[in-house]
Amino acid sequence: QVQLVESGGGLVQPGGSLRLSCAASGRISNIYHWGWYRQAPGSQRELVATITNGAYTDESDSVKGRFTISLDSAKNTVYLQMNTLKSEDTAVYYCFVKLARLSPGFWGRGTQVTVSS
Repeated sequence: QVQLVESGGGLVQPGGSLRLSCAASGRISNIYHWGWYRQAPGSQRELVATITNGAYTDESDSVKGRFTISLDSAKNTVYLQMNTLKSEDTAVYYCFVKLARLSPGFWGRGTQVTVSS
């Protein structure tokens, strides 16, 4: 079992920045895949950014150039640096991990990000 705890959400003005963290604990020898997803009210959960095998990163087109995913393997923690935030970035942000390519994934409980003036 893997436990994920997200932190760093909050209220920020448009154009501002936030950094989200997701710390993993439990029976972990290695995490193959980390992901950040978000879900706005009335919308489906969508992929934001991923990092696989500790090195291969990808971001959705809507955040490319503004958001950066990074990993501290020693701390089993993944980060999402969010810059130039827009109102449409308002959502609950969820952390997701897989221990191996074909294994089931684990979700965190989410952290709210609100971008508003």
